[in-house]
Amino acid sequence: MKVVIAQMKHETNTFSPVPTPLARFATGTPMPPEGDEAYAAYKGTGSGISAFIDLAEAAGAQIEIPIAAAAWPSGPVEDAAFEHIASRICQAVARGCDAVLLDLHGAMVTQTYEDGEGELLRRIRAIAPKVPIGVALDMHTNMYPGMVDAATVIAGYQTYPHIDVYETGQRAGRAIFAMLAGQARPAMAWGNKPMLPHVMRQGSDDSPNKELQARCREMERQGALSASLFVGFPNADIHNAGLSAVVVTDNDPALARRLTDELLDLAWAAREKFVYKLEPLADSLARAKKLAQDIEPGSGPVVLLDHSDNCASGGTMDTMTVLGGILDAGLEDVAAFAVYDPAAVQQMIAAGVGSTVTLSLGGKLPMPSIGLSGQPRSVTGRVKLISDGRFRNRGPMARGEMNDMGPTVVLDTGKVEIVILSDHIEPHDLAAFQAVGIDPSRKRFVMLKSRVHWRAGLKPLARAVVECAGTGVCTSDYELLAFKNVRRPIYPLDPL
Repeated sequence: MKVVIAQMKHETNTFSPVPTPLARFATGTPMPPEGDEAYAAYKGTGSGISAFIDLAEAAGAQIEIPIAAAAWPSGPVEDAAFEHIASRICQAVARGCDAVLLDLHGAMVTQTYEDGEGELLRRIRAIAPKVPIGVALDMHTNMYPGMVDAATVIAGYQTYPHIDVYETGQRAGRAIFAMLAGQARPAMAWGNKPMLPHVMRQGSDDSPNKELQARCREMERQGALSASLFVGFPNADIHNAGLSAVVVTDNDPALARRLTDELLDLAWAAREKFVYKLEPLADSLARAKKLAQDIEPGSGPVVLLDHSDNCASGGTMDTMTVLGGILDAGLEDVAAFAVYDPAAVQQMIAAGVGSTVTLSLGGKLPMPSIGLSGQPRSVTGRVKLISDGRFRNRGPMARGEMNDMGPTVVLDTGKVEIVILSDHIEPHDLAAFQAVGIDPSRKRFVMLKSRVHWRAGLKPLARAVVECAGTGVCTSDYELLAFKNVRRPIYPLDPL
């Protein structure tokens, strides 16, 4: 028995100015890993592809990994990058196999295709009409019919932050291997609702998603092969952006349909709870300052979320609105993670550790989709540390996976330690701070360019959390996003 296992993961923010060439799908290497290199990179990690490998090895299957490509969210994927990744996978399938297991995202938009995953699956199905295809998807999938039509089994993450990526691979893969053994006949149903849940209200430890994901797990305990509620990714102006559900049963399409409709109805009934209301930044920072007064120094920080500029939602990671507000408010004992500014990093490396520098920080990338130009800020500080920016996640999210921030510097203003990096990365793991010599648990304030994923590795440290509305293309203010392609009417853009 031979199994093709591959990864193609990208969450596309169509409003983002950050380009997505093939090089973005590599981590510290010129190209995405293939074959033995891909196996070594992911075997034993908390990834979906690792789950596929474990299942295949347990079944005694021959494994071919044509490519393992994953990129931090950004603008539409360049056609050349998509064609490179898709062709590697399709060529492997054409060489012959008994099953295909794909670790995908579900919200990839390319320069040509709104539904990148659906196009990949369409090509695979044209090559191998009857080969079982199991697909693991991110909870932020924007589901299209093409994905469901071509796949045999789909399973989506049931946690946000995504700490069940490996388990999702297991859920998708187990059903495929049961099918190969003649022990299951997957039947799949899907549907969507006209709603765009705000990302800041999608956390699976918060209502209403907490209850929805619990119902998915209950359905699986009651016999469904997989049950997935996808909250969708709203920072993508494409037709099918928004909430959907997929349920796979064992040879019972009517049950799959009923369970799918139940999940959709539950989500629709809770649609108002998915709406996020922003607080003015000045009010947020004043509230944070007051909260810190009631916390004993050294017992844990007040976390300040710069959630409009999160690179894991396609943000430029270089807007200075929230960090500027922190500097202007005079907050002390702050760690800020992080600002993307490769030019500033090189300037500080040239100056050397211990040097005092004044530089124009951030604001290098204009955001024409939301009518903003870059607004850098002049900052003076001491170069405290220079790092190569490489670290391996401790978990629980993306456990064991390698990260590469590129050359990275810590600039100390005397009140704020600012991490400045050369490649995008969201802070969701303690190892990111350890790589730059910062203990966030000892800080009074920690500013994170993050929305929800920070909770995976850092939430236990937080004594309080303040969501700070800054600027950026992953804004939760839908009035700033010029939706032209999403299906209408849709809630809450329209009064449904």
